[in-house]
Amino acid sequence: MTLPLRIAPSILAADFSKLGQEVKDVIDAGADWVHLDVMDGHFVPNISFGPDVIKSLRPYTDAFFDCHLMISPADPYLEAFAKAGCDGITVHAEAGAHLHRSLQTIRALGKKVGVTLNPATPISVLEDVLDDVDLILVMSVNPGFGGQKFIPSALDRISRIKSLIGDRPIELEVDGGITAETIGAAHKAGANVFVAGSAVYKGGAKDAYKANIAALVSAAKA
Repeated sequence: MTLPLRIAPSILAADFSKLGQEVKDVIDAGADWVHLDVMDGHFVPNISFGPDVIKSLRPYTDAFFDCHLMISPADPYLEAFAKAGCDGITVHAEAGAHLHRSLQTIRALGKKVGVTLNPATPISVLEDVLDDVDLILVMSVNPGFGGQKFIPSALDRISRIKSLIGDRPIELEVDGGITAETIGAAHKAGANVFVAGSAVYKGGAKDAYKANIAALVSAAKA
């Protein structure tokens, strides 16, 4: 199944002094989703923001809020992020003792269900949950910080996961080092959703965001 190409800017690269406006501007500039990287300083070596910030951003756009939880344990906080306005919630395979239970909980909250694989997470963890997810997020860097370089071995992982997905309507997302130079190969390998931080937010203004997004889309299709 062919799913639409989607650009999902990570707000970690936005200007936090005007975050609501940054979210609105990037959607107005042509982005499809808003990617929300939640970090706890425990599962990953950084701290970002929580459900209250997401709740404050929700009035600025009706675009899909793609919430990537880099926290452990994740289960105690799933309901809070759902209530904050996230449309999809993605957890790491290692974020709790019972992945299937976490995915069931997200589904019961009425949200799109995602699972994330780090660069060294075995792809085999997907085999028994493929029919329980709407999205698979492949990390093409080690999570925790923006601005890292794309790990080339992620391309083979994307391709293998795409084969596992088969005809299922599962979004295949890639996050880390996505630029106009790397997005084409990732798209060719099978990904359709692309998280980009500085590659979108560089320039600091809506016109720049529009040009940056257009460049990413053009490079992906090329």
